[in-house]
Amino acid sequence: RIVSIGAFEHFGFDRYDDFFAMSDRVLPDDGVMLLHTITALTMPQMAEQGMPLTFEVARFVKFILTEIFPGGRLPSIEKVEEHAGRAGFTLTRRQSLQPHYARTLDCWATALESRRDEAIAVQSQEVYDRYMHYLTGCAKGFRVGYIDVNQFTLAK
Repeated sequence: RIVSIGAFEHFGFDRYDDFFAMSDRVLPDDGVMLLHTITALTMPQMAEQGMPLTFEVARFVKFILTEIFPGGRLPSIEKVEEHAGRAGFTLTRRQSLQPHYARTLDCWATALESRRDEAIAVQSQEVYDRYMHYLTGCAKGFRVGYIDVNQFTLAK
């Protein structure tokens, strides 16, 4: 078995085929993989759902890509399924954790806020503000539906 939690979205699109090929090589013929990753809607999907790409959303995406997860990319559900299928995996289950993850981020932001002075003493006001913006902005993205956390169960 392979369990990948919170790593896939940091690989970049160009490494997906290598990831799935390696997974295929190390799993036995009856092997199963759980891939837990943040996913995002594509631009056409946002348009279909009437979700505008506002300057606020674009600025937040830029902030995440430059300040929090440089080099990271959020795949769409379809991109995960496409690359997994190309490597010979069969999707047996997909579970969305979207509402749970929004709440998780709220809890993390509340916990950080409750220890604000300690966090600033350890780092700085700038770092504290950056992480509060990250946590609260991502929680909003999950609530609105721009992003999701999905667990893909993939059989070899």
